Amino acid sequence: MSSAQTRTAAAAHASADAGPALPPPADLARAVEVLRLLADPTRLAVLALLDGTEMSVTALAAAVDRPVPAVSQHLAKLRAGRLVTTRRDGTTVHCTQANEHVAALVANVLHHAEHTLYDVPPHHR
Repeated sequence: MSSAQTRTAAAAHASADAGPALPPPADLARAVEVLRLLADPTRLAVLALLDGTEMSVTALAAAVDRPVPAVSQHLAKLRAGRLVTTRRDGTTVHCTQANEHVAALVANVLHHAEHTLYDVPPHHR
């Protein structure tokens, strides 16, 4: 066995003993980008509203009580971050969460927030 193979085998053994491996830097950087997108109340509210459903930009703007242009700008960021997808029907743009991972992420962050605010979180009632 070469010295490089010995070092690789030793590193693999050490990491197996140390627990989970550190994610690659690119994965960590992307996760931080996603979390930054979620760190805005309007964007988080929009994603929560889109849980399991599709809504037009106009309906989303009304639901979050924000102007349509402002919500459109937030949706553009969420689309760029691959957190929402859109579909055009004539002049109406419909939005939905990109996948089940987005739904789980949004639900988990909101549930965690409830745990920090309430003795018995609303999702446990």
